[in-house]
Amino acid sequence: MPPTRTVPTPGTGVPPEAVTPLMRGIAVVRRLTDAGGALSLSDLERATGLARSTVDRVTGTLARMGYLRLDGRDVSLAPGLMALGNAYLAALRLPELLGRHAEALADELDESVSLAVSDGDGIRFIRQATRRRTMSLSFRIGDLLPAERTAPGALFAAGWSSVQWKRWAAHRAADPEGLGFPSLPPRDRPENKPLGRAVAGFEERVAQARERGWAVDDQLIEPGLIALAAPVHDPEGRVACAVSVVSHTSRHSAASLPDALLPRLRTAVEAMERALLRDSPAPAPSGPAGLAAWTGASKQQLGRGFVESLARGLTVLTAFGEGRGTLTLTAVAEATGLARATARRALITLEHLGYVASDAGTFRLTPQVLALGFPPLSRTTLSQIAAPHLAALAQRVHDSTSLAVLAGDDVQYTARVATGRIMSVNITIGTRFPAYATSMGRVLLAGLPPAERAARLARTELRPLTPRTLTGRPELAALLDRVHREGYALVDEELEEGLRSIAVPVRDRGGAVVAALNVAMHSSRRSVGECVTGLLPELRATAAGIEADLHVAGRFTRIPAV
Repeated sequence: MPPTRTVPTPGTGVPPEAVTPLMRGIAVVRRLTDAGGALSLSDLERATGLARSTVDRVTGTLARMGYLRLDGRDVSLAPGLMALGNAYLAALRLPELLGRHAEALADELDESVSLAVSDGDGIRFIRQATRRRTMSLSFRIGDLLPAERTAPGALFAAGWSSVQWKRWAAHRAADPEGLGFPSLPPRDRPENKPLGRAVAGFEERVAQARERGWAVDDQLIEPGLIALAAPVHDPEGRVACAVSVVSHTSRHSAASLPDALLPRLRTAVEAMERALLRDSPAPAPSGPAGLAAWTGASKQQLGRGFVESLARGLTVLTAFGEGRGTLTLTAVAEATGLARATARRALITLEHLGYVASDAGTFRLTPQVLALGFPPLSRTTLSQIAAPHLAALAQRVHDSTSLAVLAGDDVQYTARVATGRIMSVNITIGTRFPAYATSMGRVLLAGLPPAERAARLARTELRPLTPRTLTGRPELAALLDRVHREGYALVDEELEEGLRSIAVPVRDRGGAVVAALNVAMHSSRRSVGECVTGLLPELRATAAGIEADLHVAGRFTRIPAV
């Protein structure tokens, strides 16, 4: 396959003020996103059509920003990249205002519920409340679907102008296979190919949606998948988003779906519209974020390998957010600390690429920002977030590192990096140990509310696993209070003779302990004092790195443990 040219050449409508390195960097991110989040450097070179030296500089810069990870010859998206999509979602405010109503509707109906916004002649998901089933919804936040193959698309198209209809027809004629929508189901089976009736009958479905105020998708995405959607209006009467209930033909038919679900869907929409009516946006943060100073320092440190114009261009996207839904050029410059001329060129570039829209001297982010890595990263697990941090820690301390969560009264290992020592701790993913006798278990127990912690201790059988295992309930309760105060736990030969480990908590955005991180070794490797003085700072620094990624990734998505 010939390389795809992603950087337009002069004379193809690119504004003369456009920042070419910014365009190249975005092209790299888009290719990685469409590929599922990872490519080799060679594949990335072929996919973008860029020179290898350019790819190296771009990926090095994005890795420095925490947006990509480099592992030898492989490149993957990093959770930090979700800061770009978070900026759009925070500025939009709909996921925050309407998310709990979508979750409540999904719980009530026991069906998956989605929130979507219009994005050109497609729709883009901004929130998913999914039900776990064998046949469950696989679309992700940020996925783009063609309007004619979705129920929300018919609702949005009901308000299209003649110009928008012509643009839609031209796009579909130029791309009959739907290749511009990489999140569509695989096209290797005849039933998953774009359906002629989806395009041919779209105008009729739009007319019905306009008349009814709701729309149905009858297996237009893939066989068996059906959906019912209704619009959510903002206080000015405009369609802010569409909420859709997604089901399967084994549970409902397209004909029975409105009778079964429409009343409850409408009740949820009314609650959402009341939430929008009561909304009082937060004030804009004051003062620059210091991003310009950071990019300047990185350029000075790394020299030619750091593409400062790319880094500064992407920081413009993060200028937006809660309280900053629309910004003037001056406000963007002030928020980022960039020179006004630099911010202007970045905005011109981003608007040309479709990530920013302008109106009467103000700028806002478009849903297309979610195409910058958000779909594959929105399915990231805590184990995946932690894995590279564990590997780096193990390399520094030369001992095994692990991540675990509470599973009943046990700890369960969810991520692990073992060392290559002849005598090492042999534990695999999924292994469970009694929480009371492990360093990670004590950190997790100490992070529970006091009443829940006491209840767990009361019901747990405290068996001596070695002669040193602490089994007295009052003593263990006092020890957990100490772990809670000091922020770490050290267990010395209580789980197994000769095994010593030290652990610290990993906290989510709200401060709750969601996992524990440890280093385990044979007791001959380090004394108890050496564990505290040498390993504890390393553990805390690693936990801080995991938390930084977790807090970005978990702002608008749920991060499962595994």
